[in-house]
Amino acid sequence: MSIQDIQNEIIDEFSMFEDWEERYQYMIDLGKDLPLIDDQYKTNSNIIKGCQSKVWVHAEMKNDKIEFTADSDAIITKGIIAILIRVFSNQHPKDIINADTDFIDKIGLKEHLSPTRANGLVSMIKQLKMYAIAYQTQLK
Repeated sequence: MSIQDIQNEIIDEFSMFEDWEERYQYMIDLGKDLPLIDDQYKTNSNIIKGCQSKVWVHAEMKNDKIEFTADSDAIITKGIIAILIRVFSNQHPKDIINADTDFIDKIGLKEHLSPTRANGLVSMIKQLKMYAIAYQTQLK
């Protein structure tokens, strides 16, 4: 599935819920299904800077695609990174770099986060794209 297809799927899923209480619950559920990062990668170098909570992300290149795993010590944040990993994992680095993230506005996520969580969201996206840039340079 392309990044855009996955984003559209997420927009559809979020549109099924009446209010933000239900959407938060859905995000928490997504966080519970997150492919967890191996404990050996829960290091300071894998912590995303700019997040209020601790969020660890690990990236690995397999068959020219990046696989992400992650974890967080906060349930909402874990749901947010789960959504981002669903969008970007198993994608080609160039596609990750070039992807826009309008779907976040379309599901209303940013406007329903506290300012510190919204900053954390931006930091998460930036970090995932930085991994993609690093892996893209290895492919050349």
